Amino acid sequence: MPEQRVVIGDDGVARCWWGSGGDEYQAYHDTEWGLPQGDDIRLFEKVCLEGFQSGLSWLTILAKRENFRSAFSGFDPSAVSEFGESDIERLLGDAGIVRHRGKIEATINNAGRALEMTDEFGSLAAYFWAYEPERAGPPRDIPAITDVSTAISKDLKSRGWRFVGPTTAYAFMQAMGLVNDHLEGCEARTAVEKARVRFEKPEIRNVSRKS
Repeated sequence: MPEQRVVIGDDGVARCWWGSGGDEYQAYHDTEWGLPQGDDIRLFEKVCLEGFQSGLSWLTILAKRENFRSAFSGFDPSAVSEFGESDIERLLGDAGIVRHRGKIEATINNAGRALEMTDEFGSLAAYFWAYEPERAGPPRDIPAITDVSTAISKDLKSRGWRFVGPTTAYAFMQAMGLVNDHLEGCEARTAVEKARVRFEKPEIRNVSRKS
């Protein structure tokens, strides 16, 4: 694993080491990673894309992200949950995405599970943000999994989700702002922390329509 450190880019900006790995990584690091996200579609998209990334580099997924959005109806769970066998065959033939039947079927399955959780909690955002850990200072060593990500993974699996292991769950937490894992000295860290302070954490609403 590369040394976890801050790197000064050609533009003079201090970034986490991985954010210096090309224009796409740099833009993602500077403008997205770690900023708190409360939009259900973006949260669902990220869970799905992290599942697709399993065994691959995130750059591979990032480069195909717009193709994924087009192929999966913008990751609207209501639309994706209605996908059938013809959609699976269409997706398996789409060179613009990762053509892995198990991951494709998991995404369709997870869309249905996401709708169930929206019924139960009011929103996916309310569910996920209930797992926000106690806020801490800059990390010295960024972990791959934590007790919280393990708990999220276990609960999602109990609800029928697939491709949501503890590592996937922690990558999701990092990207969606449940933790701020920008290193000390990274210029994005302060902006992310300010955004997290301003962010209004969604509350769980008892809207379940189950009998």
